[in-house]
Amino acid sequence: MFLLDPQSSVPLVTQIVGGFRQLMDEGTLRAGARLPSIRQFAHAHGVSVYTVVDAYDRLVALGYFLSQANSRFFVRSRASHGTLLSDSAGQTSFDSMWYLCRIFENQALRSKPGCGWLPGNWLFTEGVRRSLRNLATEEVDLGGYGEPKGYLPLRQQVRDQLAAREVVLNAEQVLLTLGSSQAMDLAARQLVRAGDAVLVDEPGYANLLFSLRFLGARLVGAPRTPAGYDLDTLEARVIEHRPRVFFTQPRLQSPTGSSASLAHLHRVMQLAEKYDFIVVENDIYADIDPESRPSLASLDQLKRVIHIGSFSKTISPNIRVGFLAANPELLEDLGRLKMISGLTSSEFTERLAYGALVYGRWRKHIKTSRSAWRWVSNRCRPGCSSWALSYLPSPRLACSCGRATRQ
Repeated sequence: MFLLDPQSSVPLVTQIVGGFRQLMDEGTLRAGARLPSIRQFAHAHGVSVYTVVDAYDRLVALGYFLSQANSRFFVRSRASHGTLLSDSAGQTSFDSMWYLCRIFENQALRSKPGCGWLPGNWLFTEGVRRSLRNLATEEVDLGGYGEPKGYLPLRQQVRDQLAAREVVLNAEQVLLTLGSSQAMDLAARQLVRAGDAVLVDEPGYANLLFSLRFLGARLVGAPRTPAGYDLDTLEARVIEHRPRVFFTQPRLQSPTGSSASLAHLHRVMQLAEKYDFIVVENDIYADIDPESRPSLASLDQLKRVIHIGSFSKTISPNIRVGFLAANPELLEDLGRLKMISGLTSSEFTERLAYGALVYGRWRKHIKTSRSAWRWVSNRCRPGCSSWALSYLPSPRLACSCGRATRQ
């Protein structure tokens, strides 16, 4: 296949990654070809299994390998991107201002039901450390501002991740942001005008609700159920209020923890098409969802859906790296708005996130996070309008209304 040189100054991991990339770029290894298992490759080349694991993880992250069950690896079809690779209510009544002012007061609490924060030991600490070490050896332009849409290799990573979830796009349709909060704020300021009716999840994300109220929007609630949405109420409110846009979190919604079924997602898109409104999909927990689910973006292919994601939940909230994906015309408008409001996002933190994905054994981290994820839904008491939920490693009931918590 190719030879490794243990005496070379180039690390063995880098040699393995470079060797496979050359074979695939030359066409020697074609799309769909099954690759040697980790142990087979390690035995054949006389190297450590851990070295091969690290190399294979990087090749998966770079989009060259496709990992399947039972530790099987195949050559990924990079041509599948085609020409796209050319990219060198009721009215809600929550005091969101009080929430924003006090959200960080009790960060040390072990249980934070309803807030959406993951336990610290779920974060990608080792990946960040590896990325920092690698970044320290690179030439970084500290005097520049970076690209308006964000660091291109990371945008390409986002493109590949979304392609794996059946969303076809190119990197020019991806805009990197300061976390998902900036992405939602940009979408809101681009789409909403004072007096517009805006559909939102009920209960919903407090930061978003405050931002929309600040813009003068009339908030119309779309009640959540364990299966996703109360479809009859949703349609009735769409007909009555004719919203301009629907901000929603179909998967592992905060604060209820519910996920919308495929039938509910289809119905939302049918209503959007019939009544002509844009859907802003917040999908920040997609990476750690233990179940494979479609998204609104995969059903719509970004025709009238703006898809928002983030690495703040899965890597670290401190790096503040999020993204949004949209149709090309709308993406350009959002990119200009980003530049007007705050110039570029931080290329340094974007490169840090990219390094964690490529060099930090991301696949293993995500697998561990998915296996640890636990959601518990119940009522804390008769008549409570909040779901009890927890994402702690051990099952625990902790009601988002704040009145009950028990093992």
